[in-house]
Amino acid sequence: MGWWTMNIIFVGPFGLRRKGTIAMRALPLAKALAARGHQVELLLPPWDSPEDSGHVWDEDGVHIRHVVLPPARPLLQHVQITARLLQRILHLRPNVVHCFKPKAYAGLVAWAIWWLRKLGVIHTKLVLDSDDWEGAGGWNEIERYSAAQRRFFAWQERWGLLHCNALTVASRALQTIAWSLGVPPARVYYLPNGIDERTALFSGDCDGASVRQKHSLAADPLILLYTRFFEFRVERLVEIMRQVHTRAPDAHLLVVGQGLFGEEHEMLRLFQEGGLGSRVAYAGWVPAGRLPNYFAAAELAIYPFDDTLINRTKCAVKLLDLLAAGVPVVADAVGQNREYIQHERTGLLVTPGKIEEFAEAIVRLLRDESLRKRLGQSAREEMIARYGWRMLAEEAEKAYGTIDSCWESD
Repeated sequence: MGWWTMNIIFVGPFGLRRKGTIAMRALPLAKALAARGHQVELLLPPWDSPEDSGHVWDEDGVHIRHVVLPPARPLLQHVQITARLLQRILHLRPNVVHCFKPKAYAGLVAWAIWWLRKLGVIHTKLVLDSDDWEGAGGWNEIERYSAAQRRFFAWQERWGLLHCNALTVASRALQTIAWSLGVPPARVYYLPNGIDERTALFSGDCDGASVRQKHSLAADPLILLYTRFFEFRVERLVEIMRQVHTRAPDAHLLVVGQGLFGEEHEMLRLFQEGGLGSRVAYAGWVPAGRLPNYFAAAELAIYPFDDTLINRTKCAVKLLDLLAAGVPVVADAVGQNREYIQHERTGLLVTPGKIEEFAEAIVRLLRDESLRKRLGQSAREEMIARYGWRMLAEEAEKAYGTIDSCWESD
């Protein structure tokens, strides 16, 4: 338990179901803070999962509240949702409001709170969380936003980073960007994504054999790709596996995950055209509870990561899951991958974009069982020792303990 207790509200830009930031970052952090004695509410606008409208419950000490969605009316709906989020905050008068992502509804709430503080209406401490780069070179380039949305989200992001009491960031690259924009270093707190030691990913009771049987993989060497596809060019993946196949012709690739825009179909097409279709099994999206079986089925996992701004700034939960489960990983040395993986100790890092080097690292692991075991065990121990949410919650407490006066840039 922390040495003092606070009333904290987490505000999300969307609900729990569709995207990962709330479910994989905000909620586990909230639970860790609640376990340390704080009163925490997770306040969400479920526009992306309207079936959750008005749904309220408690989970591991965290009060989760989805605001009631108003009728869908252009522009007016956005104002009403933001107003309902603010109404709850003003009712509870928390010590801290922590807005996750400086965009959309979370960004609007942060903007309103900053002005309410400026006018002396409330004295709530405002903390923002950035776990991705949203503007130019970031999610603005991936999501199918309109031109107006791109401009607005880019403005929200820069404004939000500069108008808060404290800023938590999920990556070293985001930390550097914040400093470059003029945020005082003392206001920026490095808070990477973490793990919950109690999750199924740490269970030793995993059935990898059933996964192999389901996908007709028998006893052949198996390489796992656990992905969302946007992190790399599919053509590069196909070329890596082509080079692996020349050195280890019995190896198979098992792909777990679903693309944002159907990238998996392009991947399968390219593998077929390259004569490697029979060496690839596609599992699609797999529920979290079944992931340990897929992790246990493979000899190793790969995490291709192109050297782009969005990749340098993100903090990959999927990579964290693999390492925490003790899966030996080959990954590009980009962004947070270099924080999570210590080369030759907790995994293998390769020069970004070097296809032959990536393929050689995969073949090396396929041929060296003792190295796989050593890397996997060390990775799991490292994740538990350094990246448990209960430990990372202390960094959030430091952010909440910053000075009360609101800071703004010129």
